[in-house]
Amino acid sequence: MVQTADTAEIRRGLAGVVVDYTAISKVNPDTNSLLYRGYPVQELAARCSFEEVAHLLWHGELPLAEQLAAFERQERAVRALDPVVKRVVDELPTTSHPMDVCRTAASVLGARDPRARDPRAGDSSREANLAKAVDLFAAMPAVVAYDQRRRRGEDLVEPRADLGYSANFLWMTFGVEPAPEVIRAFEVSMILYAEHSFNASTFTARVVTSTLSDLHSAVTTAIGALKGPLHGGANEAVMETFEEIGIDPDESHEDAKARAKAWMDNALAQKKKVMGFGHRVYKHGDSRVPTMKAALDDLITYYRRPEILGLYDGLEQSMDEAKGIKPNLDYPTGPAYHLMGFDIPTFTPLFVASRIVGWTAHIMEQLENNSLIRPLSAYNGPDERHLD
Repeated sequence: MVQTADTAEIRRGLAGVVVDYTAISKVNPDTNSLLYRGYPVQELAARCSFEEVAHLLWHGELPLAEQLAAFERQERAVRALDPVVKRVVDELPTTSHPMDVCRTAASVLGARDPRARDPRAGDSSREANLAKAVDLFAAMPAVVAYDQRRRRGEDLVEPRADLGYSANFLWMTFGVEPAPEVIRAFEVSMILYAEHSFNASTFTARVVTSTLSDLHSAVTTAIGALKGPLHGGANEAVMETFEEIGIDPDESHEDAKARAKAWMDNALAQKKKVMGFGHRVYKHGDSRVPTMKAALDDLITYYRRPEILGLYDGLEQSMDEAKGIKPNLDYPTGPAYHLMGFDIPTFTPLFVASRIVGWTAHIMEQLENNSLIRPLSAYNGPDERHLD
């Protein structure tokens, strides 16, 4: 049937359109919980390591002890920054956004993957793609960490095989062994960001995969989608709001809260868009927020920074009173990353490092029952016409 502008039902942004099945994640409407393979993500964040959650998303089940040990050995063996990737990153200007660095690094890693040069069609079997997924999972922290360090004029820090994923990520970024409170808060953020069904970047990856392109190409395009401010970057914007209000480590909680509330009241009166609030999927508040907020509270206590909590509470209270809109995951994550010492432009690359797990899980799922994704459009241009 020919679709015309007069007869077609247009769903801009594919709003409300169900395009396929997935067994990877969903939001349970009865509990408002995000489920990874059936498990509420808040339970996973409380009881599991990020490595265990990655295994769950890729394989469908949490790992047995011997499976986890084998996965950890595999991941720790390929953490070092590829010297060719380092040279490419060094050639990129520090004026480029760190997301450009992530996108470029993913592409270079794909071009250098020996499986991409396999004459048997660049092996995209599940076994090969699992190996590629583990390699990207292990490699991206070195890219993100080194990029922040080079922008500060600091040298590369080599990975440590005696540390877990999260502790090693922090080690490579800051060159000091992190405190347990910091490791745990960072790990919680990685678990919460790892997967979220058919979001814009994941769907982008599935579209590319549906053409039978390779895993690295799909991840590279997903990073490009996440760079867009309507999808990624909200955690950066949250911290930029805090900085616009002004952060004074000597300020009390109540004083910071009053200033933040006044700022938000004024911003809303001017109809200014404030990032970190509301979500297209969650209608009753983002179920991931309480878990990340608890991790932020632990960091505020550890670093003795009550003014951060004051800013947080003031903005949240003002938005709730005026609009009834609740925070999303980016709202507590931004100040948490700030307290850990990450630069604001690094926040979305941290999202990349986590979401690689979800993207690659979806890439493999797409290939299991693939159909080329090719939607229709309704033409609304000129009628047929001819040259004189």
